[in-house]
Amino acid sequence: MTAAPPVPADPLEPVRAAMLHAAHEDADRLLADARRDAAEVLARAHSQAGVLLRAARLRGEAEGIRVAAATVAQARRKARGDLLEAKAQVCDELRQRVAAQVRQCRDEETWPAVRDRLTRRVRHALGADATVSEHADGGVVGTAPGRALDLSLDALVARALDQAGTEIESLWET
Repeated sequence: MTAAPPVPADPLEPVRAAMLHAAHEDADRLLADARRDAAEVLARAHSQAGVLLRAARLRGEAEGIRVAAATVAQARRKARGDLLEAKAQVCDELRQRVAAQVRQCRDEETWPAVRDRLTRRVRHALGADATVSEHADGGVVGTAPGRALDLSLDALVARALDQAGTEIESLWET
C-alpha cells in the first residue's frame, strides 16, 4: 500500500500567500510611484518658489528704487525751497539795511535839494498839475488823474535792488 499524499493543513494557504505576495508587490509599486510623484511635485514647487522669489525680489528692488528716487526728489525740492527761502531772507535783510541807510540822507544838508529834484521828476513824468506830497519815510509821491508815481526812498531802493538783481544773485555764488 502506498501512502496517501499528505493533506496540507490549509488548502488555500498557497493562494493566500500568492495573493499576499502580489499585494505586497502592488503596494511596493504604488509606494514607489507615490514617492516619484511626490518628488516631481516637490521639484516643481521648488522651481516655482524660486521663480516667485526672484520675481518678488525684482519687484522689491524696483519698489526700493522708486521709493529712493521719490525720497531724493523730495529732499531736493525741500533743499531748493530752503535755499530759496534763505535767499529771500537775505534779500529782505539787504533791502531793509539799504533802505535804512538811504533814509539817513534826510539828515544831511543836501536833503532839501534831493527832495526838490525828486519833486521835479514827478512833475516831469506826471505833468505840471500833478499833486506831489512828501512820503513819511522820505522821498515824494505824485498823483495825477489816472496815474501815480512813487519816488519814496523805499520805492527807489526797491527799484535799484531789482535792477541789480543779477549782481545781487552773485552774492551767494561761490
